Amino acid sequence: MNQFKNILILFVVVTTLMTITACSGPEGNYTGKEYMPDMGHSVAYEANVYNYYYLNTWDAESVKTLKELSNPRLPVTGTIPRGYAGTSHSDNNNSIYVPVNGSVPYYFTNTDAERDRAMKEIIDNPFPITAAGLAEGKELYNIMCGICHGEKGDGNGWLVDETNLNAKYPAVPANFLQDTFYNSSNGRYYHAIMHGKGVMGGYSDKISYEERWQVIHYIHSLQAKEKKLAYSEEENTYTSSTADVPGASIPKMAKHEDGHGHDGESHGEEGHEHDHDVEGHEDGHGHGDNDHGGDSGNGH
Repeated sequence: MNQFKNILILFVVVTTLMTITACSGPEGNYTGKEYMPDMGHSVAYEANVYNYYYLNTWDAESVKTLKELSNPRLPVTGTIPRGYAGTSHSDNNNSIYVPVNGSVPYYFTNTDAERDRAMKEIIDNPFPITAAGLAEGKELYNIMCGICHGEKGDGNGWLVDETNLNAKYPAVPANFLQDTFYNSSNGRYYHAIMHGKGVMGGYSDKISYEERWQVIHYIHSLQAKEKKLAYSEEENTYTSSTADVPGASIPKMAKHEDGHGHDGESHGEEGHEHDHDVEGHEDGHGHGDNDHGGDSGNGH
């Protein structure tokens, strides 16, 4: 009986001591002790921190370094940044156009079958023809494309020009002034920009979504110039479809006051004007099609 009593007393004493010491309070720089601290503190990796901290030492024997594990990771394939979307100009009266750029999903893979599908399905250029866009497209074309395809788009770039004694290019670049390219859809050009063609590499990582389409606009302007047709912000006689819409032809919605009126009606007393241009809303709210683009020619 006495032995049982002694065991009971020992148990009570041990339990009391464990309770007192397990959750001691903080003092000064001492944060105290906690029961099951992993429930209250994350043991996840700290981004951009190259040394272990006291709550995360369990993977010290990992085959990967902490630097590799804690660096920011690439987004999952197909991730679309907030506010980024493609647009279409097939319905000029009801669509809302938002300035877009950068990462837009492209669902056509780098195969001949997918290239043909892109040429059939990608028709409209989501950006209207504008003077600023053509100027940007010209600059990018001369930097990225002109070295092979020529500044005139005739396939006589510096790398193949007979006046260049060092020209040793293994393939003849595409001549965009040929009828086969004149009659091609926008998808042909966009697909080649995305994936390349022949010895030409892809440019999806070098020029952004909008820049690709401005380059295509500029290529069309070179073709129009060769055929003595108009391709500008004011007029387009180069194509008869809605694929390339002059910016000046896009109807502007009527101005209205206080930002809440419709069809030009005036509401409110403060008189704040909001010019709703169909070409783009600065606030980034809009709806659009996913990016489907096309191929820059089979000359490479």
